[in-house]
Amino acid sequence: MRRPFFVFAHRWVGLTMAGFLILVGLTGALLAFLPELNQWLSPRLFPGARASVARDAGALALRAEALVPEAQVQSVFFNGMGSATVRMEARPGASPLDFNQLFLDEGSGEELGRRWTKGLPDGPNTILPFVYRLHYALALGEFGGWILGLVALAWTIDCFVGFYLTLPPQGGAHKRGFLQRWRLSWLVKSGASFYRVNFDLHRAGGLWLWAALLVFAWSSVFMNLNGLYMSVTELLLDFERPIWAQPAPPSASTGREPLGWREAQAIGARLMDEQAKAKGFTVDRQVALALEREEGRYRYSAHSSLDIGEKYGSTSVYFDAHGGELSGFAPPSGARTGNTLTTWLTELHMANVLGLPYRIFVCALGLAIAMLSVTGVYIWWKKRKARGLRGHGAATRASPEPTTAE
Repeated sequence: MRRPFFVFAHRWVGLTMAGFLILVGLTGALLAFLPELNQWLSPRLFPGARASVARDAGALALRAEALVPEAQVQSVFFNGMGSATVRMEARPGASPLDFNQLFLDEGSGEELGRRWTKGLPDGPNTILPFVYRLHYALALGEFGGWILGLVALAWTIDCFVGFYLTLPPQGGAHKRGFLQRWRLSWLVKSGASFYRVNFDLHRAGGLWLWAALLVFAWSSVFMNLNGLYMSVTELLLDFERPIWAQPAPPSASTGREPLGWREAQAIGARLMDEQAKAKGFTVDRQVALALEREEGRYRYSAHSSLDIGEKYGSTSVYFDAHGGELSGFAPPSGARTGNTLTTWLTELHMANVLGLPYRIFVCALGLAIAMLSVTGVYIWWKKRKARGLRGHGAATRASPEPTTAE
């Protein structure tokens, strides 16, 4: 009775997830090469790495607010493609902006362009932001992210169910041993029917890629259902919730004006240097400076020797936006096992480790996820069609039923 139940669960959970996984698989295949695609589609905004020395983030924030006086900066991010991405919003009482990102040359501070990333694409500059929102939240905001979080949770559980179903059934008289029979699950039979090839692709593909599928499924839970992820990780590993997931300090609601960008830049750099000396790591370069107004704090991020990711960096210090006191330090690795594992899951998901070969693998994995979903739907459709024909008395043989799994 146990195996039929898991067959039923795998079938209907898979059918429910199929459309979502096809979408995230195909969009994820594109996003594995996001920097290159950004430069190809938007060469003006992403001119490519320069030899010139970049200005600091605080200076670029002031430059952006001078260019757009009716707007205030939320964050400055060095994207590694020769420009800085400045997120902006309208000042209180000002008219809404027709953009939310301003791009500045990281060396000269010259404006390179603007774009609005929250609507439908209206040109080459906004195609990839839309693809990203499709991948992350179905382009439906928080509600879409919640849906994909549930899909990710179901996908994680189904990874184990699918693995179980590849194992040879127990019972009965078998001349061959367990491993000999399980070996068939790893193979695609040559010269077989179209149905059997699809079945073998679904089963063998899921087995060969099982570890990677589990990594991407569970890391998706972290990204879209982070509360659940953190609760589970706290139970199993030494884990500290990120500062952004902790309650805001009382000073966040004081209504006072925050420190200016230049002062925040200096404080952030000093605090990062102090942490580096105290904890024995080295800082390579600044990555971002952000003002989290509702929480009443600044975040200064850098790429350091603690970072696992290659392109960007998540070594961060948080400090009070009004007094400059250190609120917390967030190392990407080396402090707690659960936090280090979470960083690895994130960077693996973002194709930000192991260079070009891994990015090619992630691109291929996205296509494979779509393939597994399509073949799963096809297998269900063929069996449903065969059952319907038998129900009407047709003398039709059912689709082949491999012996090791359904």
